[in-house]
Amino acid sequence: MFQDLKVWINGRIVPWTEAKVHIMSHSFARGSAVFDVLGIHPGPDGPAAFRLSRHLDRFFRTADLLGMKIGYSREQLREAVAEVVKANGIGRGIIKLMGYYSEEAIIKLVMDSDLDIAIFAIPETQELILDKADPIKVCISRWRKLHPATVPVEAKACANYLNGMLSRRDAAERGFDLAIMLTTDGHVAEGAIESVFVVKDGIVKTPPLGNILQSVTRMSILEAAPSVGLDVREEQIMPQELLAADEMFTCHTGIKAVPVRQIEDRVFDVVPGPVTSKISQLMEDICSFRNERFRHWLEPLT
Repeated sequence: MFQDLKVWINGRIVPWTEAKVHIMSHSFARGSAVFDVLGIHPGPDGPAAFRLSRHLDRFFRTADLLGMKIGYSREQLREAVAEVVKANGIGRGIIKLMGYYSEEAIIKLVMDSDLDIAIFAIPETQELILDKADPIKVCISRWRKLHPATVPVEAKACANYLNGMLSRRDAAERGFDLAIMLTTDGHVAEGAIESVFVVKDGIVKTPPLGNILQSVTRMSILEAAPSVGLDVREEQIMPQELLAADEMFTCHTGIKAVPVRQIEDRVFDVVPGPVTSKISQLMEDICSFRNERFRHWLEPLT
């Protein structure tokens, strides 16, 4: 499906089929790869990246948390993103930045070299559906979110996503679309790749940072929602609050507001609810260049 695409790797544009490493490379054998993902949107002056600066900040923050070194500046990676988007003629799609060690590592555990960097520009397809989603069924996972004293949970490290993989498998085996993980002390954390929001009496709540990923989409909703008169708060949420909520939705890079139609055995009456619809419309307007206040979030790649 993607065989005709080009990939930026360490300063060169190469065919998709050449984007590979040895099975015994450190990041494959030891799980040391890191990444970030952001959206590309067609704009009046060409493609634009949703909050590219924030995503690059998070990419560098991930490397810093894990003691890894990136041998490129933010500006160089910004230019690389623009180059690979142009090379692939991307309109709507996603960018995935990968940092990894391609060196073979039989025994060595700690690497001291710079990360290799690969940047993929992937267009929207029938399998990669962006922006629109049917309401979903969610459950509370039997797996707990990784504790921040074990690994830095705010880092987008590939190894951390085994946690999310287990929770998603748990959900599928029980007939749900996704599972929400709790922290080790029993508060609501997040989904496998999703931030979680609940609405009660018109107030929008989401778990605070500390036990969850610093999601750029989550942050954007928190910053933009007050502009349409919504009260948004970062507060600890107990699982019983999910069952008592008026509305519930999740968000991630590809879809800015996914309505929840069922949590465990509780089925919501109106889906999407009025607040979820309002946030969905707000984010759609922003990403479609119809909201001047937040237009600067769409950073041109020309």
